[in-house]
Amino acid sequence: MRILYNILFTVCFVLASPYYFVRMRRRGNWLPGFAERFGRYDSKLKQAITNRHILWIHAVSVGEVNVCTQLIRAIEPRLPNLKIVVSTTTTTGMGELQSKLPTHISKIYYPIDARSFVARALTCVRPEAIMLVEAEIWPNFLWRARQIGTPLFLVNARLSDRSYRGYKRFGFLFRKLFASFTAVGAQNEEDAARLRSLGCRPEAIHVVGSLKFDAARLDERRRLDVPDMFARIGIPPGARVIVGGSTHRGEDAILAEQFLRLRARFPDLFLVLVPRHFERSREVGRELTARGVKFAYRSEIGAQTQYRPGEIECLLVNTTGELKHFYEHATVIFIGKSLLAQGGQNPIEPGALGKTMVFGPNMQNFEEVVRNFISHDGAVQVRDAEELEKVLGELLEDSSRREQLGRNALKVVQENLGAIDRTVDLLVKHLQDGELYVVPQRQAK
Repeated sequence: MRILYNILFTVCFVLASPYYFVRMRRRGNWLPGFAERFGRYDSKLKQAITNRHILWIHAVSVGEVNVCTQLIRAIEPRLPNLKIVVSTTTTTGMGELQSKLPTHISKIYYPIDARSFVARALTCVRPEAIMLVEAEIWPNFLWRARQIGTPLFLVNARLSDRSYRGYKRFGFLFRKLFASFTAVGAQNEEDAARLRSLGCRPEAIHVVGSLKFDAARLDERRRLDVPDMFARIGIPPGARVIVGGSTHRGEDAILAEQFLRLRARFPDLFLVLVPRHFERSREVGRELTARGVKFAYRSEIGAQTQYRPGEIECLLVNTTGELKHFYEHATVIFIGKSLLAQGGQNPIEPGALGKTMVFGPNMQNFEEVVRNFISHDGAVQVRDAEELEKVLGELLEDSSRREQLGRNALKVVQENLGAIDRTVDLLVKHLQDGELYVVPQRQAK
């Protein structure tokens, strides 16, 4: 089985490499740390981890990085002698790690899942334990970790319908891998049942809730003064602002057209678009230009920028890591990847800010969270673009309805906090019998 996987992986890797290389170049900043993808780490990392007990946490990209940040803040007081190494797969994820985590946390790229690269990486880092945030399963990495006796933890485990079907279809490959986890923190009972059916040992699975409720807190170290920026681009105080968050292809054009029609009713209306992949910004800019929307790129707004009121109607955010700050100052938020694409984006962040949010029918990646918000009147779900425009108009007009939705959303988030602490308890339980010093929970608070 391993021989077959490695043959197929090598073929796929060679064929797909040009595509992924082009994507990395488009995103920029791809060269620093490039060798780490092949398990080659510099002397700085090697010196930092020498003679240390290492916890390796893997956060695939930006969404998992936000969870990882809060997780580390909870782990360090409980396990103060533990050296934490965090890996990610994308350059945007690395940018978030570097901006959000202190310098004593080592940040690396996750190795490509070839046997030699994985073996080299694990031999260098020599982790005491490995924690994967959500469910991205790479066979060679897990096989090697199991071979050298490293405990494996899967946290915030969530399985979309698509990934569940994929793992189920290739059960002959993944079943033993799922069985190798020391402990699994599932988000809900449905995910727990799916994980059991995929091979996770029932005694290893613990339902702890979604870590994203805890991770949705706004970072105390504010990196962006949105009110000041809004003033510099001519948005008057109290103006209505629609924020399209993590939009996917086609959704930007829909929002732009609806914005122009809604602006006839609400002359002070302003639009902020934050594409999920910032490398799409030029494409979105062309769509805005074609529709006659006057806009500016976020990257062009500096300390000396000053637009007159009405000079621009839209801010196109072509930077990363700032979405939550724009959410904080929105009148109404549209959650992207929910109208035309499948899966949806995270609705917990606007909920944690007590903001009014609307999303489309395709929120499969957050089904239980969405049910929670809808059942408690904390969000509005629309069927299509036509209904979206109708709902946006109603919410822009009715401030009391917006306040009610925001209050209810915030209450849902507050009632679901605590998953981070339960996950840390899970980790501590399995590591406390070794050489690590564990601070009692009361003292760590």
